[in-house]
Amino acid sequence: MCYTTKGLKKVGDSMTKNLYISALLDVYGNFLNEKAKMLTEYYYNEDLSLAEIAENEGITRQGVRDQIKRAEAQLLSLEEKCGYCKKFMALKELSAKIYGEQQNNTVTTKVDTETGELTETPISQIIGQ
Repeated sequence: MCYTTKGLKKVGDSMTKNLYISALLDVYGNFLNEKAKMLTEYYYNEDLSLAEIAENEGITRQGVRDQIKRAEAQLLSLEEKCGYCKKFMALKELSAKIYGEQQNNTVTTKVDTETGELTETPISQIIGQ
């Protein structure tokens, strides 16, 4: 699930943060320069340590850390401005809810495109029973 920058500070869970940054990298990774994207992918997606990345890339551990921290800041800034990850996760949750309810034949959910509000209608009303 995507969280705001404030949410990350409150969570404090490194695994949650890692998953969050990885999700942001999937969404906004192409906005990073090639080197920053590659180092960040190694760290978050390939689970390599800073020392391993530094050795593989022939740069210092501190250089790797600085690049990754700058990339994290850029990703968080992009999410704060655009909110695509948050919107994607909301749509994913809504989709799962709709699918689950339709499987149970109980309720269909519609999203009002203007207001963004959800309206739930029992399927029995839709088919006239």
